[in-house]
Amino acid sequence: MTDIKDHITALTGNSGNEPPPALGLVGWLRWTWRQLTSMKTALVLLFLLALGAVPGSLIPQTSIDPIKVSDFLTAHPKLGPLYDKLGLFDVYKSAWFSAIYLLLFISLIGCVVPRLSVYFKALRSRPPKPPRNLNRLPGYERFEVDEAGDVLEVATRELKRRRFRVQSYDGAVAAERGYLREAGNLLFHFSLILALIGVAWGSLFGYRGSVLVVVGNGFSNSVAQYDDFTPGRAFSGDDDLPPFSLTVKDFQVKFQQDGPQKGAAREFKAQLTYQETPDAPEKPYLLQVNHPLKVDGSSVYLIGHGYAPRVTVRDGQGNVAFSGPAPFLPQDSNFSSFGVIKAPDARPLTLGFEGFFLPTAVIGQQGPVSVFPDDLNPALVMTGYYGRPQPETGQPESVYQLDKTKLTQFTKDGDKWRFQLAPGQSIALPDKAGSITFDGYSRWVKLQVSHTPGTNLALAGVLLAILGLMGSLFVHPRRTWVRVREQDGRTVVEVAGLDRGPERGLGDEIQAITKSLRPASSNTQEQP
Repeated sequence: MTDIKDHITALTGNSGNEPPPALGLVGWLRWTWRQLTSMKTALVLLFLLALGAVPGSLIPQTSIDPIKVSDFLTAHPKLGPLYDKLGLFDVYKSAWFSAIYLLLFISLIGCVVPRLSVYFKALRSRPPKPPRNLNRLPGYERFEVDEAGDVLEVATRELKRRRFRVQSYDGAVAAERGYLREAGNLLFHFSLILALIGVAWGSLFGYRGSVLVVVGNGFSNSVAQYDDFTPGRAFSGDDDLPPFSLTVKDFQVKFQQDGPQKGAAREFKAQLTYQETPDAPEKPYLLQVNHPLKVDGSSVYLIGHGYAPRVTVRDGQGNVAFSGPAPFLPQDSNFSSFGVIKAPDARPLTLGFEGFFLPTAVIGQQGPVSVFPDDLNPALVMTGYYGRPQPETGQPESVYQLDKTKLTQFTKDGDKWRFQLAPGQSIALPDKAGSITFDGYSRWVKLQVSHTPGTNLALAGVLLAILGLMGSLFVHPRRTWVRVREQDGRTVVEVAGLDRGPERGLGDEIQAITKSLRPASSNTQEQP
């Protein structure tokens, strides 16, 4: 044992008691780069990216539904702020998700680029010479011939027919195929990089917004017109928005009338007219699900619909304090829709109303409910509030919520006052505070406008990933050798093969190659 230690000390100059030399800055950088660009790290980062996307599906996202985020914060006063600090309400723009995304991007590049040079070197290299003992290979056949003749020429033609790359040596032929397997692996990893670039490009330069448009009204593509708007990080404002506009002329919807799926929507479509620029002529378009309107790189989708009761509110002085449609939001599959009507300019008291629009109203045990989503028996069921005029603060308010902190509910005969109206009916408010008229109702549609410039690039990455995966799964890298040699005065032909991956049909192919060579010989006796 002492002699071995002395020998190691003589070779390394280290007696074994001294600590190993420090890596230094360059050494640590190299070690970090090797760890980051290893396949193991890439797989871990890919798993973390998938795991990090889970909260984006389970927790409301600001970019998709800011109202639900606000409701979540109100319902969870302790958990909500913690989620907000962790970026869980905007997962895909959070610092930690971006870090995983960027590290995965770098890791994949570090994996692919070095392997490209190795692959091209292997592609240019010749098939290797046959090993000394071919009989030790998994696939092996041997037979004798009277003379070598053109056995190697026949072998060359047969191997080329089987799409082998062939190289002749002295008394032997070497062949190799299956280079596309490694090309498939490289293509798969490259396509992941391409998909990541496409997603990043869309998140930087794209945008997405949604807007609720009452039938008969229009929309212009500007930030101020959207109900909610999520720009990309490199988005610079209205200058990046195409200047199109549209008007919703009509909306049609059909519901299942009977059967177990009664009330399910079977078809809804909106008839639009649009202009690509303010000076362009109007063009018609039928907007349907999965048939978006595409204008100057942006797509307009139909993602929802509902009802907007048209109401006229008069104050205690007889003046019109509010008149027009008020969009109500569906609360269930039968389109029982909740909404509010605000009349802050009413005098001497400000007025506000909240309640339900019921497209097919019936009186149930718990009061009026809707039993079908279509407008078969529409009714407006509301509760009225009044309050003192308040100075305007300039702060934005939700059109779907009524702030009742400074309002008082109307009462009548000591009970809280509620009312139900059919289209065309009016009712006077208690204490001569005014009146409200249910003029009718319109439908509204919710449109989503999005521009994702990297979609085609990401789609190409996914398709190339599938192609690369197919190549790596179905291409079989294989090496085959045919050698002719003299042994004890006899001419021996050896055919051997080696699979460089999972062995699939190697023996059958070797036998087929051997069979094609035997007719070219004068003696076809196989040696045991």
